[in-house]
Amino acid sequence: MIRVGAIVLLMGILLLQADLAGAVEEFYAGNSEVIGAMKRYVVKENDSLIELARKFDLGYNEIAEANEKMDPFIPEPGAAVRIPTFWVLPNLPREQGIVINLSEMRLYYYPYRDAKFIFTFPIGIGDEGTETPLGVFTIIEKRVNPVWNVPKSILEERPDLPPQVPPGPDNPLGTHALRLSIGPVLIHGTNKPWGTGRRVSHGCIRLYPEDIPELFRLVPLGVKVVIVRQPIKLGLKNGRIFLEVHRGEKVDYFRGAMELIIARKLLSRIDTAKLSRVVREKTGIPEDISR
Repeated sequence: MIRVGAIVLLMGILLLQADLAGAVEEFYAGNSEVIGAMKRYVVKENDSLIELARKFDLGYNEIAEANEKMDPFIPEPGAAVRIPTFWVLPNLPREQGIVINLSEMRLYYYPYRDAKFIFTFPIGIGDEGTETPLGVFTIIEKRVNPVWNVPKSILEERPDLPPQVPPGPDNPLGTHALRLSIGPVLIHGTNKPWGTGRRVSHGCIRLYPEDIPELFRLVPLGVKVVIVRQPIKLGLKNGRIFLEVHRGEKVDYFRGAMELIIARKLLSRIDTAKLSRVVREKTGIPEDISR
């Protein structure tokens, strides 16, 4: 009986550790350009959209845009929250590697060319004046428990900081870091998870503490990283046309959407009233604009 009890206790501890560590989720795409599905969640006492974003592996921006009329800090108990675990893939060839779309603050990983299963994570990105760079790069280094060599620009703002911060709870790089082939830019974890889905960094890309070990495990050295701004994405799923529009960019949204539609020769298949509504509302959720 003692032995059985010990085994049960050990299993319980392992399950608890697995739950705390989080689990990577892959989304089946097949030949579709749209992945995932919308969900709904009923607000409970003491819930907030910040906590719900992390629970469902969303950035704060995603859940806030999808529920813009809801108080993000004190949502009304019993209210229905839209959980937008639903995305149009970036408008790029589906090649092996990472694609980061700054406009939606989300990272996609394609494990092989024309991947049927795709991994995606919410991210925090560079703030105004310290924007995350656009371009095509590679992963040149992977490091567990990285030391943070504080950049000169941050030391000028925070002279109280030491030149180096060792691994641990005060290290803003978190537990894992991937170095890009451009200066000091990293894809890393964070000790401030509330910054995921926000423009808060000095150019680096931040993931939730439970997500960065999973991405670190998946991604090999030398893999390509493409960083783009695509506030408007268009994709097909089961013959239907979906448009996803993100706010915050200085672009002509209607014109941008029309250019994508015309380039794909889909103009005769769209409902212009639906198109106008999606462009106007900019919820960040894929919306069906088919006739």
